[in-house]
Amino acid sequence: MTALNRMSARELARKLARRDLTASAVVAACFERIAARETQVRAWTHLDRDAALARARALDRAALTGPLHGLPIGVKDLFDTVDMPTAYGSPIYTGHRPPWDASSVSLARAAGAIVVGKTVTTEFATFHPRPTRNPHHLAHTPGGSSSGSAAAVADCMVPLAFGSQTAGSIVRPSAFCGVIGYKPTYGTINRVGARMISDTLDTVGAIARTVPDVALLVSVLAERPELAIDDEVGAAPRVGLCRTHQWSELTEDAMTCFDTTARALEHAGATVRDVTLPNSFAGLVAAQISIMTHEVAACLSYEWLQHRDRLSADMVKMIEQGRGVSKTHYDAARELAHACRAELGDVFRDVDVLVAPSTHGEAPEGMATGDPLFQRMWTLLHVPCVHVPAGRGSHGLPLGVTVIGALASDRMLLSAAHWIHRAVGGSEVTTVPGRMQ
Repeated sequence: MTALNRMSARELARKLARRDLTASAVVAACFERIAARETQVRAWTHLDRDAALARARALDRAALTGPLHGLPIGVKDLFDTVDMPTAYGSPIYTGHRPPWDASSVSLARAAGAIVVGKTVTTEFATFHPRPTRNPHHLAHTPGGSSSGSAAAVADCMVPLAFGSQTAGSIVRPSAFCGVIGYKPTYGTINRVGARMISDTLDTVGAIARTVPDVALLVSVLAERPELAIDDEVGAAPRVGLCRTHQWSELTEDAMTCFDTTARALEHAGATVRDVTLPNSFAGLVAAQISIMTHEVAACLSYEWLQHRDRLSADMVKMIEQGRGVSKTHYDAARELAHACRAELGDVFRDVDVLVAPSTHGEAPEGMATGDPLFQRMWTLLHVPCVHVPAGRGSHGLPLGVTVIGALASDRMLLSAAHWIHRAVGGSEVTTVPGRMQ
């Protein structure tokens, strides 16, 4: 029998709803795993075993509360929690106790979720690294900024965790840790109570080990039950292979993974064709950087003016860069994004989804979070994305691809990503090896 902490969220939810399992047993199994591994992986900023078990026992005595009844989750330390400290990855807010939950956290709790703790994020969800390590190889980065969420899910500490993305902060750590990361269409999940750093880019999403699991969590957080998909796969999708304008930046391993994935999809029955993006899309990465840095500088005005000495050198550099972006340049970058979004209809005319690279390659050695190059464009375009693990590189670390849908096509995207995940190996790729360094 599969250990409780390794079961998918969907399987756990079914067993909990039938009372074949108790929430207390599931939470205890997760904390047993955390106790065994946290000193090495360092995925958490705060844990509350007693409160989680008390909540689990209460749920075991209660009627079914919702689709997340009894499921342990991790909440990224960018989201306010009334009962746990929220520091946003910054020493400025050490010990900060918000007076309420973020709206998305409230919805998760109301649906029966059990928050076991807060997962590590980088400083204000940007690039300055924190202590979390990659569970596949502890000498390598887990990525960022949803570092702790991706590592905790990959290491089977919890089945579900919150993520957020401004450049590549859901997809990149999911890729480095070999799990599923879902960035919905911009605006799908309410952001109240999630610390904002970029008002036109920040997107709330989820991390799990299967596509139906991320769909389940987001369906609750978005109050869109239609986004939940079951474990059965549907019809083979029409897939557009999109090498993007950044293709030359990939490692040989990542190129091989992409090509192997394409062959596997075709062999499994998908209709596969190459898709070339319009030339105008070549400027989107630079536009995203301008918009993001400019908005980060604005959103962190208080910290810049009152606590500059407690910001990292990385953050000071980003804010200075953003303050140097003129309003004229900022407006032009947003106009380019708007124009390219208008061209997406042509891009998706003959395909259901695109498949593109997720990262340069395997997670690099060291704690630097890696480059979000391959996700900046998709985040700026506001389209939904799902990272799907698709193999391992020459160092044994996970590799994968991003499945991208048209604006507001999240249900179709999730179904296609689930099909693709099964076609390229499914859970065999997402499992952390039994012997880890």
